[in-house]
Amino acid sequence: MAPAKTIALFPEASYGAALNCVGIAQELRRMGHRPVFICHPGFSGVFTEYGFGEYQLGDDTSAPATDWNDFIERHQDAFRQSPFDQLQSYVGPTWDAIVDTAIRVEEPLRQLVARLKPDVIVLDNVVMFPAIANAGVPWVRVVSCAETEIPDPRVPPYLSGCSETPGEEWERFSARYREVTASAHRRFSAFLGQSGLRPPPPSVFLEPSPYLNLLLAPKIIRRKRRNALDEELFVFLDGCVRHEAPYASPRFASHNEAPLALISFGSLGAMDVTMIKRMIETFSKLPYRFLINAGHWRDDYRDVPDNVFIDDWFPQPSVVEQASLFIHHGGNNSFCEALYFGTPSIIMPYCWDGHDNARRAEETGVGLHLDRYGWSENELASAITSLMDDAAMRARLKDNAISMQKAAGVKRAAEAILKVATTMPSTGLSVKT
Repeated sequence: MAPAKTIALFPEASYGAALNCVGIAQELRRMGHRPVFICHPGFSGVFTEYGFGEYQLGDDTSAPATDWNDFIERHQDAFRQSPFDQLQSYVGPTWDAIVDTAIRVEEPLRQLVARLKPDVIVLDNVVMFPAIANAGVPWVRVVSCAETEIPDPRVPPYLSGCSETPGEEWERFSARYREVTASAHRRFSAFLGQSGLRPPPPSVFLEPSPYLNLLLAPKIIRRKRRNALDEELFVFLDGCVRHEAPYASPRFASHNEAPLALISFGSLGAMDVTMIKRMIETFSKLPYRFLINAGHWRDDYRDVPDNVFIDDWFPQPSVVEQASLFIHHGGNNSFCEALYFGTPSIIMPYCWDGHDNARRAEETGVGLHLDRYGWSENELASAITSLMDDAAMRARLKDNAISMQKAAGVKRAAEAILKVATTMPSTGLSVKT
């Protein structure tokens, strides 16, 4: 038997990336290997909860680390804007904060990687860290955002929410994106140069890995590309869903036999309490059950209708499997989990790749896109009822779910990562000067 490999997984500071990596790590552990996690401040305990070794990434400067809850709260007004207007108000500042973080953690990350001595590093992030590129071992990129993160002339601009038809809107968005990210990109390029790495192309902060790139997008929503991706370097997982303990639905005061809907806007979107309370008013008049993930804001809800149950966390895959509808923000994990279990989506995006996934859900007929704020009670109720009653969509999604589950994305990911760890020495092809 080959010796066990140590795989260091380094997800960005978001639960989507973190829990996506948990699914891969669960399969690596099942196969007899040693996955460990490098985690940002604020994520302590997330990975030990699943039984994995967890190594906190310290801070190398006296400057305060980015508090993403605080960052989101300060930029909430941007979430009422179009994807184009968010470029100035949200996307530009976010890239500034991401680059600040990459620079700040470089030295402690370098020391930690040297101490862990992994056979391969799995990077589920949107930015390169020189400590990863210079570690002397292969690294794997995971794209747990929308497939639009990997550009192509036939793929809409990343974060734009544009339709699949190229046009002036694409060009306008791309030009503005380059403008608002230019300052962060100059600082980032200088930082890479100081570390002996070549700068990436304009507005790009992480190039593909020369070893392996893993993408979640299943066939049912996959993009048609002009330039086909190398199948040896780019592996589509058809979803990558972690294992959670079974979930027993609570007893409701009414509607206990009715179809179930899950509402979750992610760890950060849950702070939008006013909007969710408005949704609850609509839910109270519908003949369905509703589970709502309120995150840290659970105690902000007092008078809850009989057909609504609110908690601070749910084992999401286990709930989505039981649900007849999933209302979410368009995070790639949530979107892929809905598809993996054959559950229709209503996507109400507020930022980042949620816009791309919401548009794609409608284009491919797997769900509906609803403006996060510009809906009436009748529009929300109609969207919910239409998907609950759409037998044809449900049958198509169930067939797709069977295909995705047979594809065994976490197993495919683990096997591809182990192949890299076993057969590919470090070359640094993508970034070295």
